[in-house]
Amino acid sequence: MLRYAAFVAAALAPIAIAPAAAQAPTGYYVATPATAPEAASLVTRTTVWKCADGVCAAPKSDSRDAIMCELVVKQVGSLSSFAAGGSAFDADALAKCNARAK
Repeated sequence: MLRYAAFVAAALAPIAIAPAAAQAPTGYYVATPATAPEAASLVTRTTVWKCADGVCAAPKSDSRDAIMCELVVKQVGSLSSFAAGGSAFDADALAKCNARAK
């Protein structure tokens, strides 16, 4: 029994010592604010955004991608990047979106 306890302790030690891997939020929309948001979540109309490690993400909405970008910019300020469905906005689309920043 003592050997079993030592074996279990040795097997679990790397799990207890290893730090939890930080995962940036994932979703259909992914916004990277120029300044990391203080809130862990925010709501634009009816869409809930989760923020961590300077990135905010949200599930797909009924709104157009450009509208979703503008809505999040109004909440968090200008963005350094924005992607919808895995496609990043180009510089012109991002500049147009950032024009709506608070």
